[in-house]
Amino acid sequence: MPLNALDGLDDEQRAVAEALHGPVVVLAGAGTGKTRAITHRIAHGVATEQHDARRTLAVTFTTRAAGEMRSRLRGLGVEGVQVRTFHSAALRQLRYFWPRLGGGEFPELLPSKAKIVAEAASRCKIPTDSATVRDLAADLEWAKVNFLVGPAAAERATALSRTLSVDAMAFGQLQSAYEDAKARRGLIDFEDVLLVTAGALADRPDIADEIRAAYRWFTVDEYQDVNPLQQRLLELWLGERDDVCVVGDANQTIYTFTGATPEYLTAFRGRHADATEVRLVRCYRCTPQIVTLANAVISRARSVHPEASLVLRSQRPAGPEPTLDVHDDDVEEAAQVARRAREIIAEGVPARDVAVLFRINSQSAVLEEAFAEAGVSVVLRGTERFFDRPEVREGVTRLRGAARGGDATGPLGDEVRAVLGSAGWTAEPPRTAGAVRERWESLAALATLADELAPALGDSLPAFVAELDARAELQHAPVADGVTLASIHSAKGLEWPVVFVVGCSDGLLPLQYAETPEQVEEERRLAYVAATRAADRLHLSWARARQPGGRAVRSPSPFLTEAFAGTPAAREALAGGVVRRGSGTARGERARKGPARCRVCRKGLVTAQERTLGRCQSCPTDLNEELLDALRAWRLETSREKAVPAYVIFTDVTLLAVAEQMPADLGALAEIPGIGPMKLETYGEMVLALVHEHT
Repeated sequence: MPLNALDGLDDEQRAVAEALHGPVVVLAGAGTGKTRAITHRIAHGVATEQHDARRTLAVTFTTRAAGEMRSRLRGLGVEGVQVRTFHSAALRQLRYFWPRLGGGEFPELLPSKAKIVAEAASRCKIPTDSATVRDLAADLEWAKVNFLVGPAAAERATALSRTLSVDAMAFGQLQSAYEDAKARRGLIDFEDVLLVTAGALADRPDIADEIRAAYRWFTVDEYQDVNPLQQRLLELWLGERDDVCVVGDANQTIYTFTGATPEYLTAFRGRHADATEVRLVRCYRCTPQIVTLANAVISRARSVHPEASLVLRSQRPAGPEPTLDVHDDDVEEAAQVARRAREIIAEGVPARDVAVLFRINSQSAVLEEAFAEAGVSVVLRGTERFFDRPEVREGVTRLRGAARGGDATGPLGDEVRAVLGSAGWTAEPPRTAGAVRERWESLAALATLADELAPALGDSLPAFVAELDARAELQHAPVADGVTLASIHSAKGLEWPVVFVVGCSDGLLPLQYAETPEQVEEERRLAYVAATRAADRLHLSWARARQPGGRAVRSPSPFLTEAFAGTPAAREALAGGVVRRGSGTARGERARKGPARCRVCRKGLVTAQERTLGRCQSCPTDLNEELLDALRAWRLETSREKAVPAYVIFTDVTLLAVAEQMPADLGALAEIPGIGPMKLETYGEMVLALVHEHT
């Protein structure tokens, strides 16, 4: 049992931990220690025997957050608390009570809606391209969590300035066709899990009484993100009781497009007049300079509920001012960010402590290319789960086998590295990118985790394997050693010492499709969330044009124009001047000359392939086919040596451009798009040798 659950808490956090009875609402700003406060509250309740751990349910929105909360409770000596997502908790209850509901065999859970939605759309003569199917699936989810069917969904969408993918009649037909397709196959989706569980609780008093007897105390994290269906389920869990603690921040409401609403958070005291309210505003994450910027961004919000808006106060020592840079185009912006990240890592900052955030996923492609060119490893959020990766499963299996053979007497990290070495892992990272490097990074993350946990686990390999199993169940992965590339949405709840936010232009932040005041204000909250992910250094940037040579039609984000107003360091960037970091300027200088021209007919080049080739697709060219064959053979041999796909060395279009243009020296070779400084240094002389051989 925890004995010191109140130790180390500030006054407000302590007030949360000591509010053990009745309704409690915690308005917790970014970086103010909300998870610490609520886990210590649970621990204090258990330690003082005012709460029963086995009758306590804490719900949040992601498996990662649930894993973090459970780990902290374990560290406080608390076992037996159920910490789950809404869906996980509801699914567990529904499976248990399913036989009593007379439903026969439990239906299969639909992992992805795409196939069934496409089938339903086809029956309704609605387009079934992947983009439309994604939008239709999102519309179906939104309607269900709001209890809307047919015309009512369209009316509600209009009231909320939401545009459905199809008209009201077609949407009603789609809903029916989708539900029919699921029923024929015996399938339910994630929204059904919540809906059916809520229905069972509402219609079966015996089931409701049993669940209410099993769970007495409730904690809800990220309460600003609950939707009407989740709120209904929470109310049914509670029944006539009010022992619930909700935690959230209206300033971080960024999921309204899914049906989430901050109204339940902001109106909590209206529903519970006697509720205890605590505001956490002491920010332990961000420096005063970053907090000042974040406050400036959110203070101009027009639709945030003033009674729930928080003004952060940094508890950190002073740090560097946030920077705002402007670049000629997205390609130059990505290259400069990659160079600066490489410089920061060279200063001794671990790559895992650096993140690059963007508004939409399509922005990641140019960033991935720039970081590959700079020779910096990256980790993309939203890819395959860590513990599902084949190399991780193999590594854990080998560690489990070694643990059965008895504990080692040496340091845990050394033992783990020795076992992983039998799977081909080496202490030195491979000098290549691609799958080989990704495998190495995954296993290296296990070794690093062993070093971190060794003191707590007493260098016990069996204890480490047990910890890995627990984390695998919760998908609580260690952080890989690479710069994180993530959308702002996927970065919610995370933090890094150094954060770059790219694409801070009007049209990206706020997104050009944000037309209503409510939509624009959600974009403002996204900017606030992005800024508060940074602990020590925050670098923001925007680009005038999308592509090199493109029209410079962009302007800086109005959120930044407001926040940086009067800041001398940012005036030039906001006015359209250039504030660059790093040494490379050639790309920007080329871009300012105007659109790239065909070397044959001198017309402007339109596509990326044409710009790489330096000519229009329809223009004739002299192609040295023998050189092209030699380049391809060399690329294949090199890719095999480095254990990476051939296109990582050079793309087909780049090789074709070399075979057409026959560059005579490194300067001419560098003029071909796709051959940056790193590739020029690594492969330039070899490519030129082949060119000279076939001249």
